[in-house]
Amino acid sequence: MKRAIKNYVLLLTAVTIGFTGAAQVTSDYDNTVDFTKYKTIYLEGWQDNSDELINDLDKKRIYESFANEFKMRDITVVEKGGDLSVVFYLVINQKTSTTAYTNYTGGMGYGGRWGYGYGMGYGGIGMGTSTTTYSENDYEVGTFVVSVYEGESKKLIWQGISTKTINENPKKRQKTIPKGVKKLMKKYPVEIPK
Repeated sequence: MKRAIKNYVLLLTAVTIGFTGAAQVTSDYDNTVDFTKYKTIYLEGWQDNSDELINDLDKKRIYESFANEFKMRDITVVEKGGDLSVVFYLVINQKTSTTAYTNYTGGMGYGGRWGYGYGMGYGGIGMGTSTTTYSENDYEVGTFVVSVYEGESKKLIWQGISTKTINENPKKRQKTIPKGVKKLMKKYPVEIPK
């Protein structure tokens, strides 16, 4: 029984870590482009009105986080135009996770008894039971896409994608959004000067 409880606690811990874990980040870029030559960037906005999926506070957090990350790379955010332009896109999907816990009671066994003398005895057969409990948890997964285009040619030169379970707590999002943007921008071809 102690082993079953220990396994249940380990499973529950793994599921909890999965819900609050770090974002999965990928990126792609045009390796023929010299990214260090770009000095200004314009945060153009949201593609396909995907900003309607989040509130104004989170939009502000996203803009400020990206502006800060570009500023640390000596790239100035401008009101219009710019050597580069950035477009954001967000998709939110509803997901359901299912967990199962099986509780075993008893066990199966056979007790035999062999002896010497005038007779032979035998033991009995016993059966155990088990109960499996299923639980479902609904959650949302957000996929955030950042596309950086060359200002004049409008050619896509870098794209970063971050996928993460959405945290419903606004106070936590205040911290997790800048952290998520920082993690995504680590994939940007220009590093922060030391």
